[in-house]
Amino acid sequence: MAAISLVGVSKEFADGTVAVAELDLEIGDGELLAVVGPSGCGKSTVLRMVAGLEEPTHGEVWIGGQDVTGTAPGDRDLAIVFQDYALYPHLSAYQNLAFALKAKRMGRKAIDLRVREVAALLGIESLLHRRPGALSGGERQRVAMGRAVVRHPSAFLMDEPLSNLDAKLRVQLRTEIRRLHQELGATFLFVTHDQTEALTIGDRVAVLRRGRLQQLETPQRLYAAPANVFVAAFIGTPPMNLLLARVESDGEQSVARVGPWSIELPHQVPGGQVVVGIRPEHFGVPPYVSGSEHDLTVEVTVAEVEMLGAVSLIRFAIDAQAALVHDNDGSGVPFTLGAAPATVIAAVDARIEARPGSRLSVVLDSSRARFFDADTGAAIESSAAGEHDSLGEGALSQKEHHDAGKQCE
Repeated sequence: MAAISLVGVSKEFADGTVAVAELDLEIGDGELLAVVGPSGCGKSTVLRMVAGLEEPTHGEVWIGGQDVTGTAPGDRDLAIVFQDYALYPHLSAYQNLAFALKAKRMGRKAIDLRVREVAALLGIESLLHRRPGALSGGERQRVAMGRAVVRHPSAFLMDEPLSNLDAKLRVQLRTEIRRLHQELGATFLFVTHDQTEALTIGDRVAVLRRGRLQQLETPQRLYAAPANVFVAAFIGTPPMNLLLARVESDGEQSVARVGPWSIELPHQVPGGQVVVGIRPEHFGVPPYVSGSEHDLTVEVTVAEVEMLGAVSLIRFAIDAQAALVHDNDGSGVPFTLGAAPATVIAAVDARIEARPGSRLSVVLDSSRARFFDADTGAAIESSAAGEHDSLGEGALSQKEHHDAGKQCE
């Protein structure tokens, strides 16, 4: 097994497109790191540079403590699982699994033992005699994963392996990938555009936007303390409500006034504006609210109701402007402002009887609100938010570590 590091890695294509910019990223030995972002953010390019299928324009790729930047793909001891399975259509599942072992000139008995061990691990023993054309999408993906596992590689790279499957199969195979990772104890790099997939699979999650790392955190902290408005808008379904607020201060305490709410800021902030972020689930409707000293209750007019089983999504308007984040806006502006009124989404207990046009008392737990700089879009720190800005220091220390290692060689 092996750790993987990218140190100051950039990739610029011949047409001038910068796919990845100055990326510092470290995947610990035995860690499952999920890389997520919108289409065109550079996540697959990152995986291809680790695999050796693309050469970085600048920077270094390290695997297992070795600089492999100029090493051929076949010499990196990595296994790749693609979204299109990449199985040999004329070979049976057994032959697909055995192919790489035969290339290593392993004995017939050793090959058979290893193939059947992996087939049992993935639950595909009964499929070994079938060709890919006779398998379902989920079965083909299990065979593709088996072909990667059978070689005992130092690390696994997975490039959107579940994107061609239906929703139910994706959920099932997410669980199987987690189980496989735990049983193998191997290093996994998992690339996906699906933020739910990233949060449920990754030990940590790296969020990319336009080739740049926005945040690297555990799923829980990424969700609870987004580093900027892009991460706040991208992570979460439904997304965080982002609203422009006016800041007022009495010299000791700052308050963000947005629509019907006045929300205390975590510390003194100069007058002006901030963006307030509120997760839909931080709203409630009596009597299905726990109640706290931070609760702010207002009466709203319901615009839409969307039933999702255990919860309902209630949409209502407030006198404020929404901060609209665009995934691939290259202007450098963190967000644009929508016209007032802004639509707010609340995820509330489905037992609430609400219909469009009805009046409803909605309770906001203001202690859960997040705050972002209205100019840069960066998170405004609080003790509850965590230390997400330490990521930059971590990336720098990784680079310093590798530079020091090179000097000692």
